[in-house]
Amino acid sequence: MKQHPSRYSGLSTFLTHYTEFENAENAHISPIYQNSVFAFEDTDSGAAIAGGEAPGYYYTRLNNPNHQQLAKKLAALEAWDLIRGNPDTDPEEIVGGLVFASGMAAVTAAILACVQAGETVLTQAALYDGTYLFMKNLAPRYGINVVWVTDNTPEGWAEAFDAHPDAKLAYVETPVNPTLRLTDIQNVAEMAHEHGARVAVDNTFATPYCQRPFKLGADVIVHSTTKYLSGHGQVLGGAVLTTDLDLLEGELYQVYKLLGGTPSPIDTWMANIGLKTFELRMAQHCRNALRVARRLEAHSGVGRVYYPGLTSHPDHALARLQMTDYGGMVAFELKGGLEAGKRMMDHVRVATLAVSLGNVDTLVQHPASMTHRNTPREKRLAAGITDGLVRLSVGIEDAEDIVRDLIQAIEA
Repeated sequence: MKQHPSRYSGLSTFLTHYTEFENAENAHISPIYQNSVFAFEDTDSGAAIAGGEAPGYYYTRLNNPNHQQLAKKLAALEAWDLIRGNPDTDPEEIVGGLVFASGMAAVTAAILACVQAGETVLTQAALYDGTYLFMKNLAPRYGINVVWVTDNTPEGWAEAFDAHPDAKLAYVETPVNPTLRLTDIQNVAEMAHEHGARVAVDNTFATPYCQRPFKLGADVIVHSTTKYLSGHGQVLGGAVLTTDLDLLEGELYQVYKLLGGTPSPIDTWMANIGLKTFELRMAQHCRNALRVARRLEAHSGVGRVYYPGLTSHPDHALARLQMTDYGGMVAFELKGGLEAGKRMMDHVRVATLAVSLGNVDTLVQHPASMTHRNTPREKRLAAGITDGLVRLSVGIEDAEDIVRDLIQAIEA
């Protein structure tokens, strides 16, 4: 009998035990299926598996036990509220997903599965740089019309839908990288569904610990599993999760199958191991981030701090509505601009100067000179990415050690 998430009271129990059963040789931890092909018992069984008429595996690019385990666990985690309210229903009848070789592979697969040549996607102007460059440079080459919603408010989205009523997808990233501004998921979802469009949400920054977009009406959720979900900076991966099972089994699987963005079995295995401590890590990330944000806000060398948990954050009221906690990401503006940002980067000692996020250790980067250096300055500034903006991925170290390091680097 399959396990059901409703049997678990808490996330940590669920993440430790769900799908972890009936392993080969009674292994306590799921084995790594580090092989490219799977053998068939006979011709008929092989044909049935290859044709999708019987369960099983035959080629890792198309499916693998490690891939399937991680996808099931992530899908159930994001749909935790929906599934626990339906204890008599198989979770796989509510939600499913696919895992990818990187977060960008997941982003592009989600978009290409939802939008075809000649169709329109609406998206906010401020996005992760890789997503922005795909929307700007590659999507139009595939005949996809990209409409930028520069006014990321309910009024701005309403205007965009009025102007493009046939749009097929609204693509949202909230909190956005790196300014941590928010988008009202429920509002966008209601408008999108009125127009027959799907909504995809990049939930990498918030994670399902802090925000569950399915509950707010999203159809598709995208993750870079490289970040908080695996948590230790050892893995590259992505995931696309959806409550639209026709999309999952149709267009999304076709993109997955034919574009070849398949992860390695060992990366998915390691991401699954990381999930076992996900709740514990996220609780500490969130506690530390709030303490760090408050201390930075009080420093004379800092012009402004962006953290959804601060009452000074422009979207704090929305954060209280659609988030259960505020995450481990903090952004702040140094008064000295570009040179102050670079100088600070060169003087951190506890924090690591690196462009990723979601590790157990604190990572810091300067978007203007690093991740967004390819974005035209006028567009970067329009998105709120100023010359002095610093992005901080707050780790699980002692909060006082993090604060002390940042202050000495600012004052260097």
